[in-house]
Amino acid sequence: MNYEELYLTMQSQEKSVKDSLASLQKLFKAVSRETESGDIKSLTRDLNAMAEAAASVSAVLEETKETVAGFDTRTYFESGEFAEQMLAICQEKGVDVRGEFPVYEMFPYRVKLDVENQDIYLDRKKVQCMRPESFVNIVKSGQEKLNKASFNALTFVSELSEAYDLAVLKLKKHPESDIYLTSLYKFLAPMGRFRKDYDQQSYAFDLARLYMSGIEETKNGRRFQFGPSRIQGKSIRILDKDGKEQYLATIRFYE
Repeated sequence: MNYEELYLTMQSQEKSVKDSLASLQKLFKAVSRETESGDIKSLTRDLNAMAEAAASVSAVLEETKETVAGFDTRTYFESGEFAEQMLAICQEKGVDVRGEFPVYEMFPYRVKLDVENQDIYLDRKKVQCMRPESFVNIVKSGQEKLNKASFNALTFVSELSEAYDLAVLKLKKHPESDIYLTSLYKFLAPMGRFRKDYDQQSYAFDLARLYMSGIEETKNGRRFQFGPSRIQGKSIRILDKDGKEQYLATIRFYE
């Protein structure tokens, strides 16, 4: 059974509970009126009806508990069925995804499936979610929120140029040399506590927004240029304005 099958079963059970609770609420109001007015005959009848409705709720709840208990979450994760459905929904909803089980990139997020504990990690945050569609909706909503967030490309590239100048000195590079963006990140966030607030995925997202911004120079007029690399692991994958992947490896600033 995948989660959607479980979901359909539970929807039916939830409706039964909802209907029984609505009936209980209606009977409760009637019982209150009958108690106040002294209508013992109606009161006795409606109390019996309430007991039957309460028993019905209890029975459906027990059935629902058995349904949930019968769902094998470990097998669902270990078999790869969760991942397979997640990837299918990503394609359906237009969420770009790369990687292989159990680690994926849904730019700018890193997703890890913890099979041992049946948990999902979105970057460092644990997400309690066993339904692939709901998880993909969380990712898509987060991406849309990030895309709508204010971003000053000119300020970012100017700060990047300052980090670049520091890297040139520390790494003993010639002025206007190409420097790996992965190395530059360490100068932007030199301490561990800074990297916790501004991780490499956030850095990649800012690079993507700079790449798409059309900005060509810093506040003081220095121009910059991104470059590629043949060394595996040195490139940062981003998505451009058309949703196509691009790989940025180096940057240089020049007059």
